[in-house]
Amino acid sequence: MVEGKNDTVAVLKAVEADTLETRGSAVGSDVIAAVKRAQERRGVIIFTDPDGAGERIRRIISQEVPGCRQAFLPRNEARGDKGLGVEHATPEAIQSALSDARTEDGTEVPSISWETYLKAGLVGGKGASKMRERLAEMLGIGYANGKQFYKRLHLLRITREEFEEALSRVEEEREETRG
Repeated sequence: MVEGKNDTVAVLKAVEADTLETRGSAVGSDVIAAVKRAQERRGVIIFTDPDGAGERIRRIISQEVPGCRQAFLPRNEARGDKGLGVEHATPEAIQSALSDARTEDGTEVPSISWETYLKAGLVGGKGASKMRERLAEMLGIGYANGKQFYKRLHLLRITREEFEEALSRVEEEREETRG
């Protein structure tokens, strides 16, 4: 599931796949019906741009069609002259994102407490946004604001071990750049 024709072209340069296009952020009932059919018959990977419109599309489809897999491109790998988008990514970045796709089953399993999340400095503090962005890249789950990122950690079943390992690597990188 991609947003448009240019995304389809980019995906087909990277992998052999069938794509469905939303044709914009106004996801209509015809698109939802097509995604439901595809999900029932063979499964769907939602692969939208790492921007506000892409996140909106991802939320709508996830709510309407449970069990879809989620693939995310880091923002730095989706940057082009005209903004952020799947169409700007290299075939290698697309292959990596698709191979790291995770299933969202719609239930949150809180393996990471809100207190742990706050102590990690991922909301409200200086550098929280940059930390979430780097953590999202390491975990392959896409950037989001503080509350949405916390929710995504649970919906995509990121384990406490995965979280702590990635967080440790982020903190090591920060120390290296300071020292």
